[in-house]
This record gives sequence, structure tokens and C-alpha cells, in this order.
Amino acid sequence: MKKSWVKKFLITTAILLGIVLLANFGFNFWLKNKLPGYIKKNTDYKVTYKILDVDLTTGNIFVTGITVNNKNPQNTEVIGIQGTVDTLKISRFGIFDAVFNKRISSTDLLLGKPNLNIILAKPIDKRTGKKKNPVVFENIRINKGTITIFRHTKQPFLKINQLDLYVENLQMTEESVENKLPVVFDRYSIKGTDFFFQPDTIYALKIGKITTSNGQMTVEKFRLDPVITFDQFKQNYPQKKQLFQFSIPKMEFKDVVLKKNAISLSQAFFHDPNLIIYTANATKVNPKKRINFDVNLNGIKLENATVQILKPDGNKLFSAKELNLNVSQLEFSKETSEEMIPVRYKDFNVTGRAVAYSNTENIICESFGLDPKQGTFRNLAITSSKAATNLKVNQVAFTMNKWELVDRKLNLDVNEILIDRVSGFVKAQEKTGQKKTDIKGIQFPLAVKKVTLKNSNIVYEKGNQPLKFNNLNASLNQLEIKQKADGSGLAFNVKKYAISTKNFAYKTKFYNMTVANVEFGDDKVKIDHFVMKPLVSRGQFIKMIPVERDLYDIKATQILANGSWELFSKNKFINASNVIIQSADANIFRSKIPKDDPKEKALYSKMLRSIKFPMRVNNLDVKNSILVYEEDTPESAGPGKLTFSNFNMNVKNLNSAKAKGKSSRVDIKINCSFMNLSPLAVNWNFDVANPNDVFSISGRTTSLPVQGINPFIRPYLHVTATSGTIQEMLFNFKGNPKEISGTFNLKHKGLKIAILDKHNHEKKGVLTAVANLFIKSDSGKFPEEVAVENVARDPTKSFFNLFWRGIEDGLKKTLLGKNADKTEAKVKKTVSAVKDMKHSVNELKQEVKNSKEQKQKEAPPHKEKKGFLKNVFKKKETPETE
Repeated sequence: MKKSWVKKFLITTAILLGIVLLANFGFNFWLKNKLPGYIKKNTDYKVTYKILDVDLTTGNIFVTGITVNNKNPQNTEVIGIQGTVDTLKISRFGIFDAVFNKRISSTDLLLGKPNLNIILAKPIDKRTGKKKNPVVFENIRINKGTITIFRHTKQPFLKINQLDLYVENLQMTEESVENKLPVVFDRYSIKGTDFFFQPDTIYALKIGKITTSNGQMTVEKFRLDPVITFDQFKQNYPQKKQLFQFSIPKMEFKDVVLKKNAISLSQAFFHDPNLIIYTANATKVNPKKRINFDVNLNGIKLENATVQILKPDGNKLFSAKELNLNVSQLEFSKETSEEMIPVRYKDFNVTGRAVAYSNTENIICESFGLDPKQGTFRNLAITSSKAATNLKVNQVAFTMNKWELVDRKLNLDVNEILIDRVSGFVKAQEKTGQKKTDIKGIQFPLAVKKVTLKNSNIVYEKGNQPLKFNNLNASLNQLEIKQKADGSGLAFNVKKYAISTKNFAYKTKFYNMTVANVEFGDDKVKIDHFVMKPLVSRGQFIKMIPVERDLYDIKATQILANGSWELFSKNKFINASNVIIQSADANIFRSKIPKDDPKEKALYSKMLRSIKFPMRVNNLDVKNSILVYEEDTPESAGPGKLTFSNFNMNVKNLNSAKAKGKSSRVDIKINCSFMNLSPLAVNWNFDVANPNDVFSISGRTTSLPVQGINPFIRPYLHVTATSGTIQEMLFNFKGNPKEISGTFNLKHKGLKIAILDKHNHEKKGVLTAVANLFIKSDSGKFPEEVAVENVARDPTKSFFNLFWRGIEDGLKKTLLGKNADKTEAKVKKTVSAVKDMKHSVNELKQEVKNSKEQKQKEAPPHKEKKGFLKNVFKKKETPETE
């Protein structure tokens, strides 16, 4: 029974094998004789061949001497193929799909010496998503092939000669082209020459040679060139802004993988690349299309690259030479494309030379180096004709703690910035209006631990007022940069700083200010040899000013300050413990020739109170100084002059009344020599916080020869003191913005004056005698104190004008008596009467002269005597004095 079953099984198996063999033999016989006709009848192609061998059991096919052509070359719905193939090997051919579904599929394809022209089918029908007669090969090998691929429009698309190719899971349709990936595969091996690829109507890509070895691809003579001129580009593509031209003599890659919409490779090396970018004035920029593929580069290196970016007019916008770039793990994706820096990386290093940028300003950099931790730029030149800037910088270097992207903004943590040897000129542009500047790409606040500026010589000009810094050095620590709340710019905050410069100069319309040495920090200031010198003469100054104004000529041997202050942030303050001004020499000149300034003049307490931030100087000393005040009027013969020599002043608690809980009273003590003749002591105080602006001022001077004040009163009062001494003068005043009151005491002896003519040359005898009749020449040993009461202030005049009015009122009451106003009126009346008498005498003289001249005209003419008798009988004229 068992033997019978086995026997039947063997017979059945033998019969089946025989049937298979016969079927295989018959199918091969049929393929060799009928397949071309079947293909021609049931597909879109005409195929001929010399040898064909098919194994039905495996689906393997071996064919030699193949020629293939489209049955209908005009049909764009299917891939067009035309050419020859020396040898074709197919593994696991999908016979069922080919016969019944008209779909050619295979696991492996080998093409030996193919010479093919391929026309791609139309893209995918986007409404249905269905492909038109695709060709699918999981793996493909091509030996010594020549392949030319055209678009369905017959435009050149891809061409390569001497192609040796092995690709796993190759996919290629025109859909891939639209997604920027014309081919997709897993692994590859490729060799070829004369590669040509034209992805669109703008560019053509050419490669001289491609080779691979052990996963390493080498590309030689790579070029991406426009197929149209730049003028054609601007005319035909008005919405595009850039046209590229790119050449690389040699490129190397490793482990290239194209899979779905992702490109990945490692160790990319580009030798001597040359990039040119043409920029156009696009009239309208289309919305940026979302990137639909990813690029992952595990190591990319550029060596000796050259880059040029050209403006629409053909001039260079940017250029750089000898660029070298090394980046590890570079990633470009849909996500990163929307960020400020559209790539991510693990590490990078870039260097270059001859970098130039030319737009509204011109920037040239001899060389630079940059990596995530530090950067260096050497020999920078920055020029701008618009902003009148011309700067040279030996070096700019920085170190970074980190820089990273957070919420699509660049987050910077800068450790140190060094700027070495800046020289040149900067002119600030005039602001036409406040513009909001919103910097979106950087995350604020931006922190910089230290900024150092070394050995620089800079001229900064704003409004035709240049500042000149020589040997400028600066150190800023813990710098914080923020955007202003109103969007008008950036705000800076520095916690610790030190700035020094030599031969500093600042020129304004009227002055040239110079300093031999400046040292300025957050806790001390030192200024050596300060000079503020007028640039114009006094006469020129008077012509240049529309209203009264002081002209200063100031020198100071040294100015020292120590304490703490903040001047670089919105929370400004000054809290100085000591300020010393040493050996100042100040000359103040004012002319009364220009019009009076109608603006109301604030007293010093109000001026200090108007300072918007807390300011306090505990102790201010002016030592061993000279103060000279000169004033002239339209009637004066030269300026009057007051001199305060050996001037020493101490100010306690100079403040702006902005510190809560602190005293706001200011106390001032002055000791000096008045007119180089007499000691003068003054005590002065006021409370800055008091809105009534009241003040007190008192003082004393002794042993002053009255002739000592002649340099002040003689030029414009036309009065000179001829004798006498002020033995003591005391004043004690209180005042406010409206008036001054107090007491005045003058002890004097032998006071005599002389009234001069308008040229201050001759004494007017009669007027001098009249004036001296009314003046009290001696005060006695114990002069009485006089009251200065409610002397009104002219609000358009300064504090010192009010103070002088108080002194003047005290002098009048002392010298002319308590009824000084009445006495002054009598003096004026007497002087007026004398003037009237003199005027009458002059009129009488003129009448006598006129009468004499009239008589001479009416007398009969005399005959002229001859000879020596002529002079004898000549009538002598009467002198004018008769």
C-alpha cells in the first residue's frame, strides 16, 4: 500500500516537472518568436533582440542585442524610450504585471552598454494622484552606458556618458524633479563623464566626470550656469531676485543617500568653488514656498572658495576670496528653513580673505576667522560717502560663551569683544524723524561680559562739532543691550567701565575745547589741563549772537572726582563724594550791545531741581583759581572788569533734590582777593527742594582802595574814583526770584570821584564838583547799617544781576544818605541845570559869531593897498573866544 502511494507521488511529480519544463521550453520558444509582436501589440513600445532567455520559475530574463522604440513617439502619457542595449539581465521580472497590468517591475535590472534616449512621461495627475505607466526597478545596474533623458516637452533634462551605475531602490519620475529630487535611491555606485542636467528653463548643470570608490564619490568640473543672460532673467522673471552661477573644479562625497524627500551624505569636500550671485530689483516677491525635503550633511568642507554678489547695475555688492569652511553635522529641513539661521550644526569653522561689501557704506576686511566660540576680523576699512565715515580697524575679535536659537531668535552670550587700533573719522547723520527699529532676529537683553577698545584715534562729528580722541582706550564690563520700550533704538547698561584718552579736542561753533589727558571710570574722573578757548574774537562774537550771551575763556590745571555714578542706562545717577577743580583761570565776557534775552532766567536752585536724575556732590572744591568778569555797553569805552584772584570755593551737598530722605540744602563758601587788592569772603546757601527758590548770601571785604574798582566803573559809567579807601564792606541779603532784601554796611574814608567825557580822557570840572558835593566822602569810625528793601529783580537777568542790585542800593543809601533817591534826583537836577547853562553859553557864542560874520558881509569893500602897506592896513580877525 505504501509503495503504491510513493509510486503515484513520484509519477505525479515527474509529470508536473515535465509539464513545467515543457511550459518553460514552450514559453521561451513563444517569447523568442512571439514576444516582440506581443509587446508591439499590447504595449507602447517596439522591441527587437538577438537572444532571449526566460526562466518562468524565477522570473529571470537574459537578453542581448536589444533595440527599443516608442510605438507612438508623440504619446506623452508614457515614458518614451529609444535606443539600444547590448545586454539586459532582469531578476524576478513581474510577468503577470507586465501582461495584465501593463506595469514593468523588477527586483534587479542590468543594462550592459545601453545607449538610450528617454523622454519622461507627464507629471502625476494631482487630482487623482495616479501615475501614468510607471517603470519600477528595486535595483539597477548600468555598465558603460550613454543615457539622455528629456522632459515630456522634449527639452533636455539629463545626460551622461560612459555611465557605470549601481543603485538600490531607484525611483525617478518628473514628480521627483518638481520636488527638487530628480532621483531617489538608498545606496549607489556611479561612474560617468560629460554629465548634463537642466532642472528648469534658467539653469543647466554640467559635470566633467563622476567616480565612486568604496562609497566615496568624486565629482570633477562641476558647473551650474544660467542658460539665459541676466538681462533676459530680469525681463522674463521679474518676481525673482537672484540668479546664480556656480563652479567647483572638484567635489568629494561619501555615503550619499537619496530617500523619499531626504538627502544625506558625509564628508563633503568642495575644492576651489566659485559662486557668483546676480541680484535683481524684483517688482514683487512671491510668498516663500515651504521646503519639502531635508538635507543632512555629516561633515562639509569648502577650501579656497570665491564668492561674488553683484548689484542690478553689475557692480559688486559683496565679494570674498580664499574662503574655507568646515561644518560638522549640518542639517537643513522644513523646520529650520523658517528660522533666522536656516540650518543647524554641531560645530563649524570659517576663514577668508579680501572680504568686501559695498552698498550705502563700503566695508573691506583683509582676513577673518570664525567658529562657535570665537571670531577675528583683521584690517577692516569702513567708508561711507553718505555718512562721511572713514575708519580703519586693525582687529576686531570676540569670544562667545554660547549662541543658539530660542523661539526662532538668536540668543547670544558674548564673553569678550576686543577692538584694536581704530583710526579715522565718523560723522553722525542728522535725524529726519524718529523711526521705530524692531530687531526681530536677536533675543534681548544681549549680554556682553567685557568690551575693550585699545590704542585708537577717532574723530566723531555731529552737527559740525567734531570730537577728537587720541590714544583712546576703553574697557566696559557687564554690558547689557536692550531694545527701548518705544522702539526708537537700543538702550545700554554698563556696570563697570574705564575710559582714557590723550589730547582730547571738541570743537563747537564758538569754542575749541582740549584736554591733555582724560581718565573716566565708574568711580573716578581725572582731567588734566582742560582748555576752553574761543574760536572767534569778541567783536565777531557780538555780531554772531542775536541776544546777550556770555563768551568764556577757561583753563584748569586739573579736575578730579571720585564716587559712584551711572550714566549709560535710563536709571542715571551721580553720587560723588569729592570734586576738586585745581588752578582754574576763567574769563567771562558779556556785551550789552546785542538785544536783551527776553527769556526768564531761573535761579540756581531751580536749575539744579530741573535735573531729571538723582545728582549729589558731597564736597566740591575750587582751589587757587582766577575769575575775571568783563562787561561792555554801547556807550562804554572798552569793557568794565572785575577780578577775583586767589579764588577758593567750597560747595557742600550740591544736589538735584531727587534723593529721598537726604538734605537738599546747598552751602557755598568763597574766599578770594577782590581786584587783586582786598580779601573777599562770601557765604551763600539755598535749598534746592524749596519751590520758592529762596536764598541767603552774605559777605565781607576790607581795605579796598577805591581806585581798585576803576577798571570796572570807568569804561561804561564814565566815572573814576580819584581817592579814598573802603575800609570795610559788609552785606547780608535774602532773596527769591522776585526781589532781594537785607542789610548793607560800608566803612570808607576820603572818597572823591571825577566825571569824565565820553572818551574817558578829560575830567568835566563843573560836573565833578557838583557830584562830590552830594557824596558822603567819610563814613566815620562807626558807620550806620542801611536797609536794602525789596529791590525788584529783572526776571530776564541772572542771579548776579539781582545780587549787584542789592549792592548798588546799599551803596547809594550809604554814599547819598538814607534818602538816596531824593538826593540822586537832586544830583540829576543840578547836573541837568549845569548842562542847560553850558548849552545856553554855547548858543550865545554861536550868535556872536554869526553877527560878526553878517557885519563883515554888509561893510563896503576897501581898495587893496599895494606893496608893504597891504599887511599894515589889513584888519585882524576877532578870536572866537571874544
